[in-house]
Amino acid sequence: MLSNKSYLIRAFYEWIVDSKCTPLLVVDATLPRCNVPKEYIENGEIILNISPEAIRDMKINTQVIEFKASFSGIAHLISAPIRAVLAVYAEENGQGMFFDVENEEEGDVWEEPAPATTTSVTSEKSSSTLPNQDKRKSHLTLVE
Repeated sequence: MLSNKSYLIRAFYEWIVDSKCTPLLVVDATLPRCNVPKEYIENGEIILNISPEAIRDMKINTQVIEFKASFSGIAHLISAPIRAVLAVYAEENGQGMFFDVENEEEGDVWEEPAPATTTSVTSEKSSSTLPNQDKRKSHLTLVE
């Protein structure tokens, strides 16, 4: 299955913009294929204002986020691998999504972590069991 990170970035970006807030993107600028203005990098990271008024032509796919932005009047094509994105959040209140640093070697293909074990509410009459299904009693209660 594909990584959900790019989808989460896009969803939080849209939510922040729809909420009339300023979306900020934090990028680990030390990773390969990260094309950002070097003079704005602090402690290996760069914080980018990605509001529609500040950028143009944003593209987010499963591998990379790209857009055009101006820094001190100079146009730049910003490009960062999705794995380099550390956070997307609203400047005004800090709400958003913060990601764990991904330990990947250059050229490695992202592998989705094993899905979390989930329990489901099933009828006592049901005899079918899913593979790897947790055998503990569910903490969920069926409300009728």
